[in-house]
Amino acid sequence: MNKQVVVKKQQRQFMLFLFITFTIIYGIFGFLIFIRIQSSLLALPDQELLAYQDRLEFRDMPLPPENDENRPPILAEPGSPRIVMIKWNDRGTIINEAQIGTSFYQDFLADYQLSTDSIDEIKSIVLENDRRFRSLLIATDTEEMTYIELLINVDQEYALLATFEQLLVITSIIFIILSLTASYWLARKMIKPIMSSWEKQTEFVENASHELRTPLTVIQNKLELLLTTPQKKIVDVFENIAVSLSETNRLTKLTNDLLTLARADANVTQLEKNRFNLDAFIETIYQPYADIARTQDKQLELQLNSQQVITADQARLHQLMVILIDNALKYTEEGDTITLTTETMTESVYIHVKDTGIGIKEENRAQLFDRFYREDTARIRESGGVGLGLSIAHWIVTSHGGKIKALANQPTGTIFSIKLPIQ
Repeated sequence: MNKQVVVKKQQRQFMLFLFITFTIIYGIFGFLIFIRIQSSLLALPDQELLAYQDRLEFRDMPLPPENDENRPPILAEPGSPRIVMIKWNDRGTIINEAQIGTSFYQDFLADYQLSTDSIDEIKSIVLENDRRFRSLLIATDTEEMTYIELLINVDQEYALLATFEQLLVITSIIFIILSLTASYWLARKMIKPIMSSWEKQTEFVENASHELRTPLTVIQNKLELLLTTPQKKIVDVFENIAVSLSETNRLTKLTNDLLTLARADANVTQLEKNRFNLDAFIETIYQPYADIARTQDKQLELQLNSQQVITADQARLHQLMVILIDNALKYTEEGDTITLTTETMTESVYIHVKDTGIGIKEENRAQLFDRFYREDTARIRESGGVGLGLSIAHWIVTSHGGKIKALANQPTGTIFSIKLPIQ
């Protein structure tokens, strides 16, 4: 499938997922706000109804004798400009039409029927002309009056609620537009690291296939050549066997490096840390490589100034130093010097691997730790490198919480500077 088609399909999926997520979150948020505002708007009318009911019940309570000092004052009929009190008899007929007012009765209560489904419960009702009221029905014990119903008009509250609904609809439309825009932008941002990983993986597979193909081809050719002359002795075909073994060793190293990086990417490699003296550790690595350097007419020097005890994975740091020293030996000529330096500054230790070799071009330093990157392909091919060593070195340092960078050595050469935290 075309890469662009896959990318666009994945981007649309991300965009749809983000849009649905934003919409659900906003929908829940808007619903909760609407319910909260609705209950808040109706809370005050309901409190007025309940306060009115309390006054009615208190007024009907038997009073102490008149000479009682604690006798409360006699309350007149409670009144409120918002509340209408309807008195019903046992036949469901309004018996206080005159108190209510003829105009109000004819406009709203002419066809209104008593419902006793919810006594002492506040409910919403709609009367003539779509006027909204909150109603509280109270049962009484008097013969001429069976029920009292309290009504309070809430048209203003519902008008405010309708205004809020309109505002909610408008904001929803705006939110949908913003959500689509944000989803599209975020989907593009999300697809970028995926595309970058895809391209790196593709490049990694292509480079690995290329590097694996070369030694395999050499080995195959040498073995096929051996099969054409089965009567020959080993001494006669020694060169072909030696080349095959050399390529096999190269293939083994490449496979191990690829496995190390694959495990690092999968975060399955665990560091086995312990405490040790850094300078003593560097000195043990120095000894065998000093002999190798002398055989190549090069000089390997030590400048140990740390004497710091650190907590790290010795095996991985040993691998790191081997990579850097081996790299320095490859890119130095006869008479050059390689120096291993340690020092302690504040809460970190520094390891420097300096050489006076050919150096690295400044524009290439940013790519130096990329996998399979080689500044001089032909030269590295001669030295047996495939461009994975510094990638592994970078992973080892960063997995310890440190930093590694390549600097120019003066007047010539390169400095690999490693910073590790003291733990």
